[in-house]
Amino acid sequence: MLSSTDARRANMTLYTDSTCVFGHQTRMVIEEKSIEAEIEEIIEGQWPEDVLAANPYGVGPTLIDRDLVLFDAKVIMDYFDERFPHPPLMPVDPVARAQARLMLHRIEHDWYSHWYTLIGNDKTKANRVRKTIREDLTVLAPVFEALPFFMSKEISLLDCTLAPLLWRLPMLNIKLPPSAKPVLDYAERIFARESFQTCLTESEREMR
Repeated sequence: MLSSTDARRANMTLYTDSTCVFGHQTRMVIEEKSIEAEIEEIIEGQWPEDVLAANPYGVGPTLIDRDLVLFDAKVIMDYFDERFPHPPLMPVDPVARAQARLMLHRIEHDWYSHWYTLIGNDKTKANRVRKTIREDLTVLAPVFEALPFFMSKEISLLDCTLAPLLWRLPMLNIKLPPSAKPVLDYAERIFARESFQTCLTESEREMR
């Protein structure tokens, strides 16, 4: 018989497109925390009516946990980290936690907020975003080299947020210069983790 905790987890369902970078973020957190959630793959533009009604934006992952409905990857990941606190994916120290949150904000604002431009049909705008990401990652290369994980000795939500983007760099035609080698070395360490390999969909495996 399932324990009450296991029963609650079994009723949790994440709906996400198999190639969605934001869904990839949430799936990595699920694997890192060993959360027993059902993952239902849905196709953009062909969402079931109940999921479409739950997510007014019609994009990104949607989590339904009994009567709770969440959308937006960042909100979902924060929920996972707070509801299932072990292992923690944010620093315990308030200063380190604030620094991690600030970097998450920068990643969301500077890179992911332009995601649909990056993969869109306007090549001029997409190239501008590619240039920004390439230059930013190159500038941040020493940070990737300083610790085993990004800004931390332990894996965190920063890594779960970054890894899906780094996995897609070849697909996005973003080639980092030799000076950004620490970023690529970091990426390979994250990609080798069991949690990352397990969370990949077949469509994502074909991206590289």
